[in-house]
Amino acid sequence: MSAKFKVAGWLALGVVAGALTTMQLQANARSNLSPLPLEELQQLAAVFAMIKSDYVEPIDEKKLINDAIAGMVAGLDPHSQFFDKKNFKEFREGTTGKFVGVGIEIGMEDGLVKVVSPIEGSPAFRAGLKSGDLISKIDDSLVRGLGIDQAVKRMRGELGTKVQLTIYRKSENRSFPVTIVREEIHNRSVRGKIIEPGYAWLRVSQFQDSTVDDFAKKLEELYKQEPNLKGLVLDLRNDPGGLLEASVAISSAFLTKEVEVVSTNGQIADSKASFKASPDYYLRRGGSDPLRNLPAALKKVPMIVLVNEGSASASEIVAGALQDHKRATIMGAQTFGKGSVQTVRQLSPETALKITTARYYTPSGRSIQATGILPDILLDETAEGNVFAALRTREADLEKHLNNGKEEVKDEARDKAREEAREKLEAEYAKKNEPPKPLPEFGSAEDFQLNQALNHLKGLPVMVSKTAIERKAEAKLDD
Repeated sequence: MSAKFKVAGWLALGVVAGALTTMQLQANARSNLSPLPLEELQQLAAVFAMIKSDYVEPIDEKKLINDAIAGMVAGLDPHSQFFDKKNFKEFREGTTGKFVGVGIEIGMEDGLVKVVSPIEGSPAFRAGLKSGDLISKIDDSLVRGLGIDQAVKRMRGELGTKVQLTIYRKSENRSFPVTIVREEIHNRSVRGKIIEPGYAWLRVSQFQDSTVDDFAKKLEELYKQEPNLKGLVLDLRNDPGGLLEASVAISSAFLTKEVEVVSTNGQIADSKASFKASPDYYLRRGGSDPLRNLPAALKKVPMIVLVNEGSASASEIVAGALQDHKRATIMGAQTFGKGSVQTVRQLSPETALKITTARYYTPSGRSIQATGILPDILLDETAEGNVFAALRTREADLEKHLNNGKEEVKDEARDKAREEAREKLEAEYAKKNEPPKPLPEFGSAEDFQLNQALNHLKGLPVMVSKTAIERKAEAKLDD
């Protein structure tokens, strides 16, 4: 693999933005469709028949049909998708936060899988894995050379099956094998801690079914530890999004009741909606409001929201709502720019269609599609500047992305900056024969952007970015 493709591989780890999704798991047909194009459908049937009869080897009919559906949907936009049995299972795991595996939060370091944190109570936690451990082998497969997604797939599996991990522990300078039995894991999408007296850090890594409950519990814990909170940092960096209702709920925790959080607009009546800061708009299955016991002080505590190029979809809704209502200061880098809503409609017990049904708009009426949320204060990734920012993929880079109602134009300056940054990283890789040093863990003492957020809350000087500028909409109004 060339240095260029290796660099691209490191950057791909945080690139894919999750869907802002509403769940309508039902099989339904609309009665107001226009007449079907019979000639084109006859061509499709003819091609199907030719492939069946003339192709060099036998083709499975179900696979052929599924591939045809997947291709049709893929031609729409980057976020519409046909889910076959395997993909639908993975999607549901992503939205519920439950999966079968060993129970670790991971990253990459020196080409190996790094244990960021074992999930409390998980098989990995009970087996004694520690933060900072490096995984060099998964069963008989060497980790070096694998992407993080490939490593995750090898560690996941069927309930009750075993996987052997070879661990390198730096602090003890030794390697050793650990055999772990896979269990159902509840993936934590919310973490938080008191950083120092009076100041808290709360991270939401994805908007899942359990996120709102976990969010409320963690905030209650933080307030018990620090009843007189002076400032809160809500960390949405690299949060790819998730469920629409969860983003409305998180926003509602900090906003005055009944103010608008987000609105949506599309072709069908159901897509034209306004979501407000009220339980009526985020309770999906009835029941009690998980936010009901949060301290009243939460509505007024000084806030910073940290975002970056990996903050997408639902996380952009939260940042946009808090920014428009002047409830929080947004700091970091301009966000991904995914301003569309996908609805999931079940086609059979094991298949479904995820289709883009609307664009969403912040309370002031902004569409952030293909542009993103511009922070109030732009920050670099480190005190020395940005490492990967110019290379990260954004919505506007995706083929067939929706525009925001404007004519697209190419951002040549940004393309040039990305190419220069890529060449610099490749030169460093070639010189050292190792990837660039990974950024510090979010929430750690070395987290530069978090430290700048704390400085701002305290009224201290902030090291704003010297190079970052607004990424204009990659479009212009028609003359």
